[in-house]
Order: sequence, then C-alpha cells, then structure tokens
Amino acid sequence: MSSSVQTGTIRSEIPARLDRLPWCRWHWMIVIGLGTVWILDGLEVTVVGNVAGRIAEPGSGLDISAAQISGLAASLYVAGACLGALFFGWLTDRMGRKKLFLVSLAVYLVATALTALSFDSWWFFACRFLTGFGIGGEYAAINSAIDELIPSRVRGRVDLVINGSFWIGAFIGSFLSVFFLDEAIFAADVGWRLTFALGAVLAVVILLVRRHVPESPRWLMIHGREEEAEEIVAEAERIAREETGRELPEPDDSITIRQRHSIGFGTIAKTVFKLYPKRTTLGLSLFIGQAFLYNAITFGYATILITFFDVPSGHTGYYFAAIAVGNFVGPLLLGPLFDSVGRKVMISGTYIVSGVLLLVTAFLFQQEALTATTMTLCWCVVLFFASTGASSAYLTVSEIFPMETRAMAIAFFYAVGTAVGGITGPQVFSRLTETGEVNDVALAFVIGAVLMIAAGLVAAFLAVRAERQSLENIAKPLTAQDAEQEAAEEPGGRRRPSGGRPRPATA
Repeated sequence: MSSSVQTGTIRSEIPARLDRLPWCRWHWMIVIGLGTVWILDGLEVTVVGNVAGRIAEPGSGLDISAAQISGLAASLYVAGACLGALFFGWLTDRMGRKKLFLVSLAVYLVATALTALSFDSWWFFACRFLTGFGIGGEYAAINSAIDELIPSRVRGRVDLVINGSFWIGAFIGSFLSVFFLDEAIFAADVGWRLTFALGAVLAVVILLVRRHVPESPRWLMIHGREEEAEEIVAEAERIAREETGRELPEPDDSITIRQRHSIGFGTIAKTVFKLYPKRTTLGLSLFIGQAFLYNAITFGYATILITFFDVPSGHTGYYFAAIAVGNFVGPLLLGPLFDSVGRKVMISGTYIVSGVLLLVTAFLFQQEALTATTMTLCWCVVLFFASTGASSAYLTVSEIFPMETRAMAIAFFYAVGTAVGGITGPQVFSRLTETGEVNDVALAFVIGAVLMIAAGLVAAFLAVRAERQSLENIAKPLTAQDAEQEAAEEPGGRRRPSGGRPRPATA
C-alpha cells in the first residue's frame, strides 16, 4: 500500500450497495475466478493420494515408500499450507485480496511443475512443501474476497459451494490418476509426473481467468481508495441493471469509518482473543475437527484400499471418484439451508451427524463387514455431511471477525487447526494404517469422529447467527469503531462522503 494514499473519516454505502445487488454475471465471474482454485487443490491432494502406491513401487524413479508419501509428504504439504496461510494472510490484509490470490497461485504453479521433475526424495518433499505454501495463501485471500463480494442473502450457500468445489478437482484427479497410472499407456516413471504437470497447466489457465476478478471494494474503502471502490461497485450495478432491466433499490444502510493503511499484529491478536474469545474457541474447534478427518483420510484412503481390500494401485481412483461426488453434493444441496434454516443448526448438525456416521463406519470396518465398495459407500454418506461442515468452517471464520482482520483470522484458524489436525492426522493415520491391523485403522476413524462431534457440540452453543446479515452487522469493522470514538471525542472532525449519495456524517 502506497503511503501517498489519502485517508480520513468517510461515510459510505458501499457495503449496503453490494449486499442489495441481484445475482448477475458479475457474481458468476467471481465464483468462476475464485472457485477454480479449490478444483486445483482437490486435484492436487487426490493425485498425491492415488499415485502414492505407484511412486512407492520399483521403477517409479524415486526411492520413497507409500507411508512416506501419505505421512511425511502429506504433513510437509500441510505444514507449507499453514505457513503460507499465515504469510499470505498477513499480506492480504495489508496489500489487498486480488494481488495475493494471484501471487499465491503463481507459487502453486511453479511448485507443482517442479514436483513433476522430481529426481530424488528430498526434491519431491521440498516441492510438496512449496505447493502447500501456495495453496495455503489461497485460503485467506479467496475466502476474504468471496464474503466481501457476494450479497449477504446468498453468502452462505455460495461460500459453501465454492469451498466444496475442491471435490470437483478430486473427482477429476481420480480419473486422471487411473489414466496416467495405466502402464499400458505410460511408463511407471512417467505417468505420475504427468499428473503433476497437468496441475501446473490448469493453474496457468486459472491465472489468466482470475485476472478479471475485482479487488474487494470493502478493502479499498477502508484503505483510503474509495474512488476505486466506487468504480467497481458502479460497474457491478451497471451490469445488474442491464440484466434485470430495472433500477436497483436504494441502499438501506451506511457506515462511517476512519481509513487506515494497515492494522498491526497487536490489534489483530487483541481483537481475536480479547474481543471475541467465544468466536475464537468456535473457529479453532471447527478447524481442528475437520482438518484431522480430511487430511488423514484424503491422504490415506488409497493406502487403505490397497492394504485391506487388495485394490490395485492403478484402480484406487475409481473409488475416490465416488467419494468426491458425495463430498461435493453435500455443500451443493445443504448449502441453501445455511441461509434459511441458519448457521447454528446447520453447522452443529453437519458436524455431529458426520461424526456419528463415522463411528458406525469404524464399527463395521472393525467387524470386517465391509468390502471396498461398501466401505466407499459408507464414506460417501459420512462425507456428504462432513464436507458441508468443513466448508462451513471457512465460512464461519471469514464472517465473524472484523473486516480488517478477516484474512489474518482465516489464516490463523486454518494454520492452527490444520497444524493440530492436518499435520498430526496424516502422521498418526499413516502409522496406524502401516501396521496392517484392522483395529488400528478403526481407532483412527474413531479419533476423527470424536473430534467432529466435539466441534459440533461447540457450534451448538457458540455459533453466530450470521445468516442473511451484512458482514458489518456481524462484526463491526475496527475502523468503524475508531470513527465512532473519533466522532465522540472530536465532533467537527473531517468527513468525506463516499459510495452513493453524500450524507451528513453522524456518529
């Protein structure tokens, strides 16, 4: 942010103008431009899970065991994602959403391309870390942009579907792995490399599409660039009027803010831990529960199929494709209920139901009552609810904290929750799976189930009723609180109207 940008205290209708927009092609541009990265993430994670068995086989070109890939490589990927989320999240709140979701995608692109060129295990592990570093940055920048650009009445369903699009990538990755691992088509040391190379090619395409996604007007407004914010909102309003053929209703609210160039770490920490301690507990619970479940199972499911059901390594993609369908359909069908029934009921319900169903699956697996097919069907049902709950974790932390801390809050909860569940999960799960003992794997399922149920119970008491509410009503921006204090202490202070009809500024 250039220090030459002029800041002051302004009254703006920009948030209300964005929230009252009818759905139009401007919103579709945002959904497509931002949602596609989760497809990449799903492709990335699924490919690694499915090619683990092949890379561990003789002739792959790398001396790595399946346990190292599903354990060490998976943990390094998640560790990179945690650090990337914190680093890019900090920059996102300082430099803007758009710059960072372009930069973080570029990091992912380069790291994935380099993974395809792996010549030794250390190179492969290093590239997995850097790939995660880029993906982690995407979480903070993109979820911030989604919530700040999408109208409040549909924010829940759109956020869930975009985050759930991870599983479209998982579906594609499943079949790609089957194709590229077919030794009748590609050599054993070539096919798995091509799967990573394809991810890099897709990233280039997405990078080109994403250039057209606008910066968040809310962020611009707070950082002294209200003229740019006005241009973006005016363009969205023009498109909406053209598509509907009628004038838009007048915005029904405005906000007074004192613009600032940046927010320090001390202010962010005070906001998260002191001002909103219950919301902090909620965010950590949701992220830890879903991170353990998903990172453990996503990285290790192919190993389970191979070890316990004798599924050939080249065929695990078929089973994972079925799981991917269940995961995406959950947010797609249940997402609208988050805006109608409400956040509290749906968040707690999806977490608890998925946990209970997982306990049932663990029992059936322990009794050796499942086949590869019925095991996959059980997981489809479990993840129908779990995927919706996991997506709602990102929705929750992106909307319950003030605007100025949003990206950093997302990064913090993602990093801490994923470090606890996403790094330890693959390590614990890979060791339990490696033993070849049914009881050990069932224990891993039970741990994941208990964490999901516990998170659901926390949500039942602490979840915020944020459905159909403006972000500014859910958590008042820190700059708005500054403006109120300034107005109370210095009534006659400088005011600049912005974003619509100028109004006399009042505290």
